[in-house]
Amino acid sequence: MSLPKFAKIRQRFSATSITDIATCIEEEFQKQNATQKIQPGMEIAITVGSRGIANIPLIVKCVADEIKKREAVPFIIPAMGSHGGATAEGQVEVLEGLGVTEESTGCEIRSSMDVVEVGETSAGIPVYVDKYAYEADGIIVMGRVKPHTDFKSEIESGVLKMASIGMGKHKQALALHTYGIHGIRDMMPEVGKVAMANSKTLYGIGIVENAHEETAIIQMMDPLHIEEEEKMLLKKAFELMPSLPMKELDLLIVDEIGKNYSGTGMDTNIIGRIRVLGVKEPESPSIRYVLASNLSDASHGNALGIGLADLTTKRLFNKLDLKKMNENVVTSTFLDRAKIPIVLDNDREAIAAALRANWGVEDEEARIARIPNTLHIGEMYVSQKVYEELKDHENIEIIEELMELSFDSDGYLS
Repeated sequence: MSLPKFAKIRQRFSATSITDIATCIEEEFQKQNATQKIQPGMEIAITVGSRGIANIPLIVKCVADEIKKREAVPFIIPAMGSHGGATAEGQVEVLEGLGVTEESTGCEIRSSMDVVEVGETSAGIPVYVDKYAYEADGIIVMGRVKPHTDFKSEIESGVLKMASIGMGKHKQALALHTYGIHGIRDMMPEVGKVAMANSKTLYGIGIVENAHEETAIIQMMDPLHIEEEEKMLLKKAFELMPSLPMKELDLLIVDEIGKNYSGTGMDTNIIGRIRVLGVKEPESPSIRYVLASNLSDASHGNALGIGLADLTTKRLFNKLDLKKMNENVVTSTFLDRAKIPIVLDNDREAIAAALRANWGVEDEEARIARIPNTLHIGEMYVSQKVYEELKDHENIEIIEELMELSFDSDGYLS
């Protein structure tokens, strides 16, 4: 194997962010005149999902502080469907991996997989709400609004998804995923609306991030207006969303995959792969091979999304918790995403295998990029061929000039 040299580059994104999260949230509570709904002594549930969201411990703390200002008692419920191995303890572990703890947020975490059936949709789908949330005096449904990794629609990932699959736990996830894409794309929004209408939901809070994974928008919404306002937030999320600066690659090296980066381990919008029956694959970017090198500790062994890769390493393979991953993928019904790709001893062997199968392209001419994960793609390493194409672009900054790749004694990239 004769590898090309690599340069480290940075993408420049034009984006603004919220510099004072506490003040922003305080102003949102004031705009909604929250004192009318939040009364002294009330217990208010705050939903927190399993996704990696910038500043999420601080955001939760600030929301909790606003509830406390009104002499009410905030508490957190994990709102993440079947994640965390579909157990109450596992879901608390997921929150801890995101930095969301009772200490960091100043409020209790109440975790249970028990749900209450609160109604059904027009199609007869039963609607469930977390027991602790249902028994609370009020609920604030909070979630990041972003493009979904499974489909495209007016409502994708966001507050309505948190109100449905999030608050409805494993039981709701099963009820919707039984219908495949139709369930989570077409039925999910109505489930969310029924869940909020038949529980004591006080507000929704939508979070949007910019291309630097910074908090760009925090918007508090009345339940009656969440659907229309979430559609607008999703449009803004698409405008702010980052992407790879190249449209074609022979090999994409992803240093780490995980649930804290994307619900699919790797964001399908970034790598251009969906792998769901009945859903058309994106035309761009076109990536011949994807190498998943490692699994994040925050994923607790759940490597859902490994099936989006073509190659992986023994390091990642040895971290798999098949029970957690299988529970998640069987619930989703998108089985391809948990298929184990070819397992190589280390990064060096995996890269060699990819180049061996890169028909008609000399190793030195291979178009390769290396990213830390699919959530953080502002900085990356690119091979010489890609470097020559990008180096003069106005939105590209060269951080390190061309050099040889470095591997540690175990054959992993350093």
